[in-house]
Amino acid sequence: MTTEPSLPNGEEQPDQCLGSSPRAGGDRIEQTGNYGPTLGKGKQKNKFEIGTLTLEQRVPQEPAPWPHQVGVIPPAARSFQHRAEADKLRRMVDGGGTAVLAQVLTGMGGVGKTQLAADYARAAWGDDSEAGGLDVLVWVTASARSEIVSGYAQAGVELCRADPGDPERAARSFLGWLTPKAGAKSCRWLIVLDDVADPADLRGLWPPVSSHGRTLVTTRRRDAALISDGRQLVEVGLFTEPEALAYLTASLNAHGRGEPTDELTSLATDLGRLPLALAQAVAYIRDSGDSVAVYRRLLADRATKLADIAPDRLPDDQEVALAAAWSLSIDRADTLRPAGLARPMLHLTAMLDPNGIPQAVLTSEPVLTHLAAHRTRTSPDTTQTPAPVSTRDAVRALRALHRLSLIDHSPDTPNQAVRIHQLIQRATRDTLTPDRYGQIARTAADALLAAWPEIPRDTVLIQVLRANTTALAACAEDALHGPRFHPVFARSAYSFGETGQFTAARDHFQSFAETAREHLGPNHRYTLSCRGNLAWWQGMAGDKAGAVEAHAELLDDLVRVLGEDDPDTLIFRGNLAWWRGMEGDAAGAAEAYADLLDDLVRVLGDNHHPDTIPTRANLAEWRAKAGDAAGAVEANAELLDELVRVLGKDHPHTLTVRANLAGWRGEAGDAAGAAAAYTELLKDLVRVLGNDHPDTFTIRGELAQWRGKAGDAAGAAETYAELLDDQLRVLGDDHPALLTTLPNLAGWRATAGDAAGAADAYEHLLAVRRRLLGQDHPHTLAAWSSFANLRGEAGDAAGAATVTAELLEHMVRVLGEDHPDVEIVRHNLAGWQREATRGNDQLSGNDRS
Repeated sequence: MTTEPSLPNGEEQPDQCLGSSPRAGGDRIEQTGNYGPTLGKGKQKNKFEIGTLTLEQRVPQEPAPWPHQVGVIPPAARSFQHRAEADKLRRMVDGGGTAVLAQVLTGMGGVGKTQLAADYARAAWGDDSEAGGLDVLVWVTASARSEIVSGYAQAGVELCRADPGDPERAARSFLGWLTPKAGAKSCRWLIVLDDVADPADLRGLWPPVSSHGRTLVTTRRRDAALISDGRQLVEVGLFTEPEALAYLTASLNAHGRGEPTDELTSLATDLGRLPLALAQAVAYIRDSGDSVAVYRRLLADRATKLADIAPDRLPDDQEVALAAAWSLSIDRADTLRPAGLARPMLHLTAMLDPNGIPQAVLTSEPVLTHLAAHRTRTSPDTTQTPAPVSTRDAVRALRALHRLSLIDHSPDTPNQAVRIHQLIQRATRDTLTPDRYGQIARTAADALLAAWPEIPRDTVLIQVLRANTTALAACAEDALHGPRFHPVFARSAYSFGETGQFTAARDHFQSFAETAREHLGPNHRYTLSCRGNLAWWQGMAGDKAGAVEAHAELLDDLVRVLGEDDPDTLIFRGNLAWWRGMEGDAAGAAEAYADLLDDLVRVLGDNHHPDTIPTRANLAEWRAKAGDAAGAVEANAELLDELVRVLGKDHPHTLTVRANLAGWRGEAGDAAGAAAAYTELLKDLVRVLGNDHPDTFTIRGELAQWRGKAGDAAGAAETYAELLDDQLRVLGDDHPALLTTLPNLAGWRATAGDAAGAADAYEHLLAVRRRLLGQDHPHTLAAWSSFANLRGEAGDAAGAATVTAELLEHMVRVLGEDHPDVEIVRHNLAGWQREATRGNDQLSGNDRS
């Protein structure tokens, strides 16, 4: 009988492995660079033969002397840019007693997380100082658990005599070796886990907490599990503008490719300042010989895919081209709960504004239906009925994309809850077939329309919805301008007018009309509708005569194409009547509305039909403007009673008639009654529309005006001042509405005896008119003159003289020496100069008056 001898197992226990060799005279030990499946390097074997049984004994490898490196630090990218994140990381890691012992660098693919980690590792490894140098550096590519185990096992073999035949055990030995032990020689170490794909891969494999050790992780993930146990998350963002410009300049100049700075700045913007994109763009430009301008034209061409402008050979040892940089992240996001929804949700975000998508859009009914129909299938059975998708499911899909750094999801800012990099959008759209592209674009348009509030109380939301509509048009105009243009575009354009941006509304409908004529022909109903909207906003933007002419031409075409009694024909007859009145022909407008009302009653069969109400209200309005204010009060009061009964007190038609009735009460001589009616109306408007709605602003101005006319000049000025503050907050300092509010504020301040306050208002008005109308516009010159005179009336004659002298010099240049207005200003200047001289004489005791 053969007896088997007792043999050592080839593994030392962790507490026996702490006596690793100290620094060998400070010289560096060559890095091994050998981590992976092959773990038996340098092993010796002894053979024992007992009868017919042959046994082999592995002799453990002696621990490598310190300092020692395991794994290969990636080389620095060409034209590597030092970044603020590097300084932040160094402060956190090397902060003495306040240092964080484990950092997680996170960010979207391509921002340069690995390069930042490598830069820190090289700096730490190259520091020979007693305070900062490392004894052991381990770099592990950590995109799968097996790779992490393999990297740790290699370190265990080289540093603590672990058995290469059992990688899991060798990895545990290495982690045990890192754990601090009383009485053992301290080892200063840095472990870098690069590109962690799943936090679950690190379960049981996090390096221990040690005052002598640091752990640095790079990952696209943002799961809560990564930042437990005191680990700190460091967000790695895009290049700053100066960093991006410096990178492009250095990279191209190094190869003799000088390019204009403005082109380089624009290229950085086109690529969203993403380091990976900039590096591959430089490589393509160098390889192709194209200029930056040519590359930018290729990039802007929607027919060009990102793969078409990738370099043949990727720079800096990069593994994937830009077009595929996020494909694995999308795959992983799609596996997170609720499984299969992340990818179709990403498709929708790829069509919208990268700077902010409202959560209401991405949780709307069209989106929920789309997600249910296009959920990524995990079963080959295509006969299964799609499970419904809830609002919560949609939000969780956004969170899954957020966790993989494919989007930024901020639920606390619902109007701009989702942000996404423009190149992730581009790469996502590139994967879609033409049919899918059009289908997703139409769903995105439906979602925007579904999220658009019927009453635009939230002006910020409206601005964001418009920006998203513009972004959708930029990438999918052809898909949405088919036989029937998607109504979201008209809704977006109309919203400009609703918020007082009349010129923008006009310009949008001008574009729509041209596009509709090109796609649908001149006689299509949609083309005619766009022309009607264009004509309306042309008038609102100030061209009243042009609006009358455009409406008259359109009406001829409507009668020819649609007929006299078509609803659109009747609507545009009313619009034409309105602009005739606005141009000055109040009697003609009243007559046209009376004729229109007769035809509406004939077609609709009812004088009380809802579609006749606006015509009845406008008929009363223009009859009043033609001289019958008392009749307008009576007609509007009668109509108001009917509207409250039929439509309710909060209906837009009801509110409009209430405003008309209040105004005509004032015009009929009852200023106090008008002010009281506007006060009550304002309460309801704030409740229904919100304090910042343009219609609310209008009524606040009317209330201020009638308060002043009722004898309360100070109250009128105060109301206008409050209105101005809110308009500045909501609309900004260059909105045309200020051209009305500011002179009214100044006028009522002056009436109330506050000349200094009136001068301040005119100074503000002068600045706004200069920006909006120009230095030479008559309204600008008038505001300049009023400012000067009010400054003098407030007691500053010298200041008034100075401002008037500047005005006179400007007016002589614009109007000429002999213009009557120049003579008036010259007279004013002489008067203020006398006042200033008299004031100086009084101060000096030389007053001879």
